[in-house]
Amino acid sequence: MGVRDEFLLDFGRAERIGLEEAVYCAGKSAEQIAAILDAAAERGARFLLTRLDADKLDALPGHHRRALDYCPVSRTAFFGEPRPVVGAPSVAVVAAGTSDVPVAREALRTLRYQGRGATLIADVGVAGLWRLTQRVEEIRSFPVVIVAAGMDAALPSVVGGLVAAPVIAVPTSVGYGVAAGGHTALNSVLASCASGITVVNIDNGYGAACAALRLLHAAERLAGRTER
Repeated sequence: MGVRDEFLLDFGRAERIGLEEAVYCAGKSAEQIAAILDAAAERGARFLLTRLDADKLDALPGHHRRALDYCPVSRTAFFGEPRPVVGAPSVAVVAAGTSDVPVAREALRTLRYQGRGATLIADVGVAGLWRLTQRVEEIRSFPVVIVAAGMDAALPSVVGGLVAAPVIAVPTSVGYGVAAGGHTALNSVLASCASGITVVNIDNGYGAACAALRLLHAAERLAGRTER
């Protein structure tokens, strides 16, 4: 048994569901990640890597390190070229505070890898509501909105009451004490009185981006049927 017996890559996922498999690097050794990238390279495949910390990146063989487009803020990497972005940005990624930006960046990078333009709107949390009101018309111009917020996570509910677009809430682990590593934020958005908000797991910017991609793909399929 070798390292290659420890994984089985899903190269057909994009054809089945429209979303490629991503490599979640937390919990994987550098040796396992290197073997996955070797297998991808043999097929000429590309991958999005998430939760790749700097120490694990440094432990990869040099040729793999040089091949990766790495973002230390989001801890994501592109192996191979992302899809080209076509058209105007279609997703607003809204971060309540600067501390929520790493999660927001994970969503942005996931969208960019899939060829979707997105715009970051940061530090517009409810503690300074004027900052949100200054940009709410801009947020309303996007067909999908992702909102990352920690502490009391009030921002997704506020945005959900102001925009018509689907709102995907990402509770983050930002906050002191009773914030409880994001559990308070998660409960807050699950209990939101704003109708129809979608909620993903704590700090899961990748999952929020995938939800946005599914919505956009569905809208495009419906538009194609309408045109015919």
